[in-house]
Amino acid sequence: MSIIAESLGRIKPSPTIAVTTKAAELRAAGRDVIGLGAGEPDFDTPDNIKAAGKRAIDEGKTKYTAVDGIVELKQAICDKLKRENGLTYETSQVTVCSGGKQVIFNALLATLNPGDEVIIPAPYWVSYPDMVLLGGGTPVFVEATAATNFKMQAADLEAAITPKTKWLIFNSPSNPTGAGYSRDELKKLTDVLVRHPNVWILTDDMYEHLVYDDFKFVTPAEVEPKLYDRTLTMNGVSKAYAMTGWRIGYGAGPKELIKAMAKVQSQSTSNPSSIGQYAALEALNGPQDFIAERAKVFEGRRDLVVGMLNQASGLSCPTPDGAFYVYPSCAGCIGKKTPEGKVIENDLDFVTALLETEGVAVVHGEAFGLSPHFRISYATSTEALTEACIRIQRFCGSLT
Repeated sequence: MSIIAESLGRIKPSPTIAVTTKAAELRAAGRDVIGLGAGEPDFDTPDNIKAAGKRAIDEGKTKYTAVDGIVELKQAICDKLKRENGLTYETSQVTVCSGGKQVIFNALLATLNPGDEVIIPAPYWVSYPDMVLLGGGTPVFVEATAATNFKMQAADLEAAITPKTKWLIFNSPSNPTGAGYSRDELKKLTDVLVRHPNVWILTDDMYEHLVYDDFKFVTPAEVEPKLYDRTLTMNGVSKAYAMTGWRIGYGAGPKELIKAMAKVQSQSTSNPSSIGQYAALEALNGPQDFIAERAKVFEGRRDLVVGMLNQASGLSCPTPDGAFYVYPSCAGCIGKKTPEGKVIENDLDFVTALLETEGVAVVHGEAFGLSPHFRISYATSTEALTEACIRIQRFCGSLT
């Protein structure tokens, strides 16, 4: 009899972490590998934020804190949500966790009962379905293809809602596609949700500040105040502030939900890092001008990658609104053979052969719920991206 819980058999390891690990292994073995799998900014944490973390250590702020965050950070989060999103919260409506992933996990574990359904637009961040499954719920996928710019349509959302629906998980700009919903596009979805009071909204706003051209970010409770009392707005400092390793995410929502999430956290990790919290406090309250400057760099990288991928035989790459991912189709490569005679039957075959022959690590689209695509993270140097795209062009050109 196995010691492993049956529930663990319902989930799989993170494919993005698997790709990053495989790239590191090949690199350690002497291979020239360019890793484009990780969703992590290559910028360093700003100096003022690092200084705040060091200061917290020097001042002895290294003890346990309140389970779901220090009140000063909660207040800074309230101020941020009011200032940038027009949303008013009290500190009792805010939770601070060890990254955005824990916010989502706590919410699902605190609310899901067997049989509850959670609507997830596909393509999706790889962790959403598995967290639903671990929480005892059932993921319900709504496909959003390139034909709709990877955006879920109101009619499809309406069709997916049943009496068993507990949550909609919403992510804009999206990981993996970078697709962002305009105010008008989001309003069509919130109009549907207003008609279904049994459905709660969990909005993942992690890429809020990484938007390009003239795209304007909006969040569901901002667009439709009627949804305020059943919306959990999740965000964090990982992406915009280049603080992935500091592990600070946060959520704001109804007091009853926040209290239940704190109960889960109290019996799992307890408080997030005290040092990370004080660094996040400086991030939210300190200078913000560098965010737009870095977003401009990401925008340039996006344009470079989109342009070069669209010159590759068999690929088609839409231009995303935000985040730091592109999600090109490799449909034109399916059915072709590599010079070694291997037939490319699906997007997993495509990315495997690409890694083996050209040393470029990307993530196959099946992992995100929509094939035949693959995801590239352009959160790395222009030089690395240029070389990677040259290799991808060469690989695609070699297929017959």
